[in-house]
Amino acid sequence: MILDLDIGNTLSKWRLKDTVSSEIRSRGAVWTREEWRPGEDIPDLDVVTAVRISSVARKQVLDETVELLRKQVGAVHVARSTREVLGVTCGYEEPQRLGVDRWLGALAGHHLTGGCCSVDCGSAITVDFVLPGGKHLGGYIIPGLRLMKESLKLGTRNVAIDPDSEVDSLLAPGRNTVEAVNHGIYMAAVSAVNRLYAEVCDREGVALPLLLTGGDARVVARGLRVPHALWPDMVYAGLEALFPLTAAERAGRLSGAPEQPRVADLEKLRSGLALTQML
Repeated sequence: MILDLDIGNTLSKWRLKDTVSSEIRSRGAVWTREEWRPGEDIPDLDVVTAVRISSVARKQVLDETVELLRKQVGAVHVARSTREVLGVTCGYEEPQRLGVDRWLGALAGHHLTGGCCSVDCGSAITVDFVLPGGKHLGGYIIPGLRLMKESLKLGTRNVAIDPDSEVDSLLAPGRNTVEAVNHGIYMAAVSAVNRLYAEVCDREGVALPLLLTGGDARVVARGLRVPHALWPDMVYAGLEALFPLTAAERAGRLSGAPEQPRVADLEKLRSGLALTQML
C-alpha cells in the first residue's frame, strides 16, 4: 500500500492506495498536533510500502513525521516547491516559499489540462494560474469561508453554509444574523474568485480551465459564473504526478481526475469585466 499524506497546520488528511490496482482503499484525517498511533483514525503502517507527503505545517511537524515513518516504511517521498518540474516553471521569486499544496495543485492541473486556474478552498482560498506552456504566474490568497466567519466574532463560526443551498438564496440579503454572515462571506468569496479569474484571463489573453479542490470547493463552485470542475484529490494527484509509483500513475492516470472542463468564452469574460469596471 501507498500512504499519501496531506499535512495542514491543523488537520492532516491521509489515504491508502493499492500499489497494484491503484484503487483507494481507505481515507481518514487526524489533528496535526496529535501523535501518530495506530487506531481508528490512523492508517496501519504495517501494510505501507511507500509514503508520499505534502506538508504546509511547521518544519518540526514535518521532520518528526518523516522520522517516525522512516522507522517503519522503506520509501518516504516529500514534495517540495521547486523552480521547475514536470514542464511547469514556478512564478514565485523564491519558489521554496510557495505552499507545496498550491504547487501540487498547479502540477496536477497542468498535467490534466495543459494550463489551468487551480483554486483550493480550505482555511484560506488560494487561486493559482498556469499558462498552457507551463508558466506558473503566481496567485492569490484570500481568507476562506471559516476564517472570514471567525474574524467577525459574532458567535456564528460553527454554523456552516449548506453546500446544497440554492445560489440565489445564498446571494440574497440575510434575514437574521447567521444568514447575514453566511451570505456576506459567501458573496465575498465567490465574487473574489470570479473577479480574479476574469482579470487574469483578460490580461493574459487566454481563458483557462478552472479546477477546484478543498473542503469548501463544492459550495464555492455553486456561485461561479464560468465552467469549472471539482477535483477533491487534486493535491494527492500532484503527489502522484511528482512521485508515480503505480502502473496507472506512470501512464499518467491521476486519481479522481474529472473530465476536462469547458473553458469560458474570453470575449464574454471581457465584456462582463468591462461592465463591472464601469459600475
